[in-house]
Amino acid sequence: MTVFQLGLVHTPVTPFTRADRIDFDVYGKLIEFHLRHGADALALPMHAGESVSLTEAERRTLIEFAVKQVRGRVPVLAHVSDAGTGIAAALARHAEAAGAAAVVATTPYYWTPPPAMVLEHFVQIGAAVRIPFLVYNAPEEMAGTKLTAELALKLMEKAGNFAGVVDSSLDWQFMVELVDRARRPRPAFQLLSGAEYMVSAGAIGAKGAFSPLAAIAPGRVRSLYDLCRKDRLFEARKVQEEIAALRQLVKKAGAASLKAALRAMGRDCGEVRPPLRPVGEVEYGALAERLGALATLRAEPRGW
Repeated sequence: MTVFQLGLVHTPVTPFTRADRIDFDVYGKLIEFHLRHGADALALPMHAGESVSLTEAERRTLIEFAVKQVRGRVPVLAHVSDAGTGIAAALARHAEAAGAAAVVATTPYYWTPPPAMVLEHFVQIGAAVRIPFLVYNAPEEMAGTKLTAELALKLMEKAGNFAGVVDSSLDWQFMVELVDRARRPRPAFQLLSGAEYMVSAGAIGAKGAFSPLAAIAPGRVRSLYDLCRKDRLFEARKVQEEIAALRQLVKKAGAASLKAALRAMGRDCGEVRPPLRPVGEVEYGALAERLGALATLRAEPRGW
C-alpha cells in the first residue's frame, strides 16, 4: 500500500448542463481551477458533489475523467459510498483500475446495520483494493451506527490498507481517542478534518482536511491549512473565524447554496439535481450581496 500525506483535499461540485447532464467541459475547468489554487489532492464526487444523485455509471465516468484530467499532478480520491456493500466494493475496484490513488467511504446509506455489519461493510470495501482506504465519519449526514475508536481499531486489524479517518463529527473526544490509539500500531494513520474547522482538529493531531469551501475561497482556506500545519494555531483562529462566517452563509441549502456561491464568484456550475431545490433568484441575490460584503473574499479569484 502506498502511504502518503493527503494534505488539503478539495472536494469539487459536479457541474450539470441545463439538460441535467454532467457538464464535462465545465468539470475540466473546475478541476484546473482547484489545481491552480492550492489543492494537494481531490476527492470526488463527495456529498458536496451530489454523489447520491449520480448513477453508478456517472460516478465511474467522473472518476475516469478526473484521473485523466489531473494526469498525476495530485492524488485523486474516489468516493465509493453506497447502500450495498457489494456495490461500494465494485466502485472501489473500478476506481483503482481507473487510477485513483485512494478510496473513501462512509457508513451504508439508508440502512442502519449493527456495528458488526458496519465493520464487515468496511472490511469488504478495503479488501476489494490494494490502494489506501479511508473512512468518512459524518454522523450528522449519516444516521445509523456511529463510528467509534473501537470500531476503527477492529477495522485496522482486518484491513491492512485502512489508512485513516476523515472526520466531520466535531467530536473532539472521539478524535483524541482515535489518534492516541490508532497511531500506536500504525504510526502513519491519518486523521483529516471533514470540514474547514481545522484549528481544533489540528491541535488534536489532524494532518489534513477535506474542503468544499475551497471552491469559493481557496486562498483563505489554504492560509488556514498552512497555519495549522505549522502549529501557528493562535494566528489561525482569525482565519478560522472568517471561513466559519462563509460556511454559515452557504450551509443552509447545502450543495444548492454552494453552487449559488460559485455562480456569484463567476464560476457557474449549473443547478443541483432533484430532489434538491435550487436557490431561487431572490435568495441568490441576497446571498450574492452578503458574499460581496465579506472582506475575506475580496482577494479571492473571480471567474475561472
